[in-house]
Amino acid sequence: MLNPEKVLENLLACIRETGRMQKDRLGEVGLKMQRKNSGDELVTEVDELSEKMLLQCIGSAYPDHNILSEECGSVNRQSEYLWIIDPLDGTTNYYQGIPIFAISVALQYRGDTILGVVYQPVLEEMFTALKGKGAYLNGLKLSVSHKTALADCVLATGFPYDKSTHRNNNADYFSYFVPRVRGLRRLGAAAYDLASVAAGRFDGFWELNLSLWDVAAGILLVEEAGGKVIFLAKRGVSLVAGNEAVCDLIRESIASVDAFKNKC
Repeated sequence: MLNPEKVLENLLACIRETGRMQKDRLGEVGLKMQRKNSGDELVTEVDELSEKMLLQCIGSAYPDHNILSEECGSVNRQSEYLWIIDPLDGTTNYYQGIPIFAISVALQYRGDTILGVVYQPVLEEMFTALKGKGAYLNGLKLSVSHKTALADCVLATGFPYDKSTHRNNNADYFSYFVPRVRGLRRLGAAAYDLASVAAGRFDGFWELNLSLWDVAAGILLVEEAGGKVIFLAKRGVSLVAGNEAVCDLIRESIASVDAFKNKC
C-alpha cells in the first residue's frame, strides 16, 4: 500500500499550481464555455485545463491507478487505487467571476477513501485529510460544530442542475428550513460547503443528486473532523453532513417534508 502522507505531500504542489492558474484567469473576458447534460450545467476551458494539469501530475506519478474525473469520466486500469477529481467545483460561480470555487481531489484504496484535499485558490485555503489522521486547514486541526439545536444553526445547501425539470429539486426542503434555522447559505460549490462543515463554519449541510467527485474529499474531511455523513435514498449522491445531532435533525426534517408531500 502507498504511504498516504507521502502521496499528499507530492500532490499539494500540483493542486496549488492549478489553483494559481484558476485564480489568475478568474474574471477573464471571453472565457470559452459550453453547456452539458441538462443544459444548465456549464464547463469552461479552465475546467478542462485544470483537469489536464491534475491528471498529468497524478498520471506521471501513478500511471497504473484508476481515475474518475468530472470532465474525462472513468479510466479503469484494474487498480486497487482510484483517484476522484473535480478540477473546478463551482463552475457557474467561476464563469460569473464569483470567487467561490474549489479543487477537490480524493484517493480511494479498495473503495475506502484514504486521502482528501479541497483547495480554495482565492483564499489559499488548503483543507486536507488522511484516513485516521484528522482534518486540517493550512496545517491547523479542524473540528465540526458542536451545536445541537436547529434554531442556532447556519446550514448550507445547493440545488441540482436539473432543478427546473425535476420535482424533487430541494426547494421544498429549503423552504422548510428557512424559518427554523439561524441562517441558510448557498455557496454553489459542494466540496467547499463540506470543507466548511469540517471547519465548523457551517453547522450542517445537505444536498441532492450530487456526483462522487463533488463529495469524496469533503466527506473524508467531515468525518476526520469528528462529524457524520448520512446518505439519503434519493437520486445520485444525496447526503447530510454535520455533527451527529445536527445530521439527525436535518434527516428527520427532510423525512417530515417527504411525509407531508406524500399525503398531498
